[in-house]
Amino acid sequence: MMGSVSGGCVEGAVVAEALDALEDGTPRLLTYGVSDDDAFAVGLACGGTIRILVEPVGTGQGPDLPLIEALVKARAQGRPTAYVVGVDVPDSPAWPRLLMDPAAGTPLGDAVRAARTADKAGFATLGEEDWLIGGHNPALKLVIIGGVHIAQPLATMATEAGYAVTIVDPREAFASPERFPGRRIINDWPDAALDGLGLDSRTAVVTLTHDPKLDDPAIRTALGSEVFYLGCLGSTRAHAKRVARLEDAGFTARQLARIHGPIGADIGAKSPAESAIAILAQITERLRRVESRPGA
Repeated sequence: MMGSVSGGCVEGAVVAEALDALEDGTPRLLTYGVSDDDAFAVGLACGGTIRILVEPVGTGQGPDLPLIEALVKARAQGRPTAYVVGVDVPDSPAWPRLLMDPAAGTPLGDAVRAARTADKAGFATLGEEDWLIGGHNPALKLVIIGGVHIAQPLATMATEAGYAVTIVDPREAFASPERFPGRRIINDWPDAALDGLGLDSRTAVVTLTHDPKLDDPAIRTALGSEVFYLGCLGSTRAHAKRVARLEDAGFTARQLARIHGPIGADIGAKSPAESAIAILAQITERLRRVESRPGA
């Protein structure tokens, strides 16, 4: 068994259903809710309702291997893809399945895009049809400019949160394997490094060096990309000077409003680890609260 369905509440019941699905080759849609007679029997005493699609792979009415291989290939290439299954589609073969591009203009397009943004599966109703939509996104990326003390706990915490972390700093004494064991390190100037990393809407960038010679080129590059988060370390006064420099460089007020400075959620952080918590909390908020993103 890998992963979790509900944090431990209904796993046992789902495993039993999965074993049955492997035997008879038939998918099943399970629903557990506190109003059900057996809710407490499966452990769902904390409230809410869970709907779970159980599918045997490569057998019976489950998804065939070519479809799974195509999904794996899309994930490996970093292409956002939605796995769509008809759980109740009248006048259709049982359990129709397809892969969809979230940008495709289809009747299910809005639901597919929502599943991608939320990083989780969801259900959509189209007329009399019910579909389950699972979003498969490229990996989240965090680029940290400056191999400083705050970067060390931040890199660890972000990795645990599912980010592929890259440390960028031309100063090898700061960004070294000894200080960041197992991390991807680029000892190059930030603008050159960022140009080669493929900044996209699944990328967060933080600048931590306090040095305009290093931070400013990274900020200018990030502002010209689709990164969902850009945060910059420094006091309110330092940030005001930073904004003035960028204004002189031709950036608009709307562009500069994307910068989170001073960086991090206001939790009164004192230590490097607490500062890392504040930064990751703010990154998470911007990622998950779509309505708060600029231009959303």
